Amino acid sequence: MFTPEERARLRSELLEYAAHDRRIRGAAITGSAAVAGEDPWSDIDLAFGVGNTAELPDVLADWTAHMYHRHLALHHLDIRSGEWIYRVFLLPGTLQVDLAFVPGTEFRALAPTFRLMFGTANEPRHVPPPPPADLIGLAWLYALHARTCIARRHLWQAEYMISGIRDTALALACLRHGLPTVHGRGMDLLPAAVAAQFAGALVRQLDTAELSRAFGVAIRGLLGEIRSTDEELAGRLEQALAALIETAR
Repeated sequence: MFTPEERARLRSELLEYAAHDRRIRGAAITGSAAVAGEDPWSDIDLAFGVGNTAELPDVLADWTAHMYHRHLALHHLDIRSGEWIYRVFLLPGTLQVDLAFVPGTEFRALAPTFRLMFGTANEPRHVPPPPPADLIGLAWLYALHARTCIARRHLWQAEYMISGIRDTALALACLRHGLPTVHGRGMDLLPAAVAAQFAGALVRQLDTAELSRAFGVAIRGLLGEIRSTDEELAGRLEQALAALIETAR
């Protein structure tokens, strides 16, 4: 396990390395460290603006080599969002290092967790949360597939779909309470009574009776959240969602 001191030292080294890379025109600390919210389990999040877009592939290649050769990275993966490339590294000691690269014309804060360390950034453009209707639609789509998987005795897939209903409904609750909706970040901040209604939606064993039970809890919790968000839409969906519970038994 890495220590906070090792993490801080590595972050400083990476920022110094960036300051000496002529191709990088701006660097920022992002994530929890940008707002003094780190704890012993936090990872490293850095963002870099590349001055010449044509140099972006070479910057990625050079930084990847640096992470493997200098910092002994074990593996990495890319996550893309618009023009941003988030190259995520796993280091010995289980430290995660997220290095985000974007053309300088798009280098800006996408969330309040952005602290510019050098260079310049464009005007912030915070990414809005998903519309409630999108989460509701995703949840009933999971519900349709969960019912079908239970009927087909596809037990593992049914568990996956029931978890999708529960997690999407919890994201809807997070949205209603002004909390982060992605990757479960807001779930532990929900009022206890709100989160508790979904505890029974956890699947305890893989058989059709248990899957059907958890499915019913997830659907009822989802309907409660839809009512709190859009009562008219809840009225339109209630009968269909209740029918799914019956046909899954």
